[in-house]
Amino acid sequence: MSKTDNIYIYGRNPIIEALINRPNEVEKVFIKNSIQLNSIDGLADLISKNSIPVSKVPQIKIQNLVGRVNDQGIVALLSQISYTNFFDWVSELDLHSNPAVVLLDGIEDPYNFGAILRSAVAAGISAVLVPTQKQAPVNATVFKTSSGTAGRIPIIRVHDINQGIKDLELAGFKIYGLDGNSKRSFWETEFNTPTAFLIGNEGEGIDRKILKKTSETLRIPMVNNVESLNASVSAALICYEWARKRI
Repeated sequence: MSKTDNIYIYGRNPIIEALINRPNEVEKVFIKNSIQLNSIDGLADLISKNSIPVSKVPQIKIQNLVGRVNDQGIVALLSQISYTNFFDWVSELDLHSNPAVVLLDGIEDPYNFGAILRSAVAAGISAVLVPTQKQAPVNATVFKTSSGTAGRIPIIRVHDINQGIKDLELAGFKIYGLDGNSKRSFWETEFNTPTAFLIGNEGEGIDRKILKKTSETLRIPMVNNVESLNASVSAALICYEWARKRI
């Protein structure tokens, strides 16, 4: 695994999720001095179980750490955010179960990134792959928007989208690029192989050169002359269409 710098996450649910799923990465918890630890369901037990240091601090300290956000009076310092190595991950993956992954082509808005992670976890997606450039980092906003689910799915860094596509294809994945101009709807497609969904940048979509390297393009059916949907909404729809067809 590779690691990024220390980050602060905030809000009760993201911090509880981090304490449940990656407690070894929670270095310290800061709680507003007017809040009783026992008033937050489950938090005291998780902190005690994992021997996490706690500091009671004034609100100004909370704001100094994370800014003027809806922090709910609690902040946690994460010592590391780990990215999963692609080859370690795929070596342990059951490809016979026809898993799905999401490959992001430069999602730069952390709110979109967090929302995509949340949808991917909820739909049973096996991993999210991100490039090293033009991609929002895993930060406090991503954790908050994902409601803490950022710690519950492997996030894999690839050098670039071309390399990600090559690695996935070699592993046996079929790559679908979301493209509003495609003749084929995702309603018409059966996902009966290991599947990767390529989601484009918020403003520019998927680079046309990259799109040509996918196995197939799919469009999301829309009416009333709507041209496109937000990247996180598109990701949610395709993830759940994949999940629906597995039921």
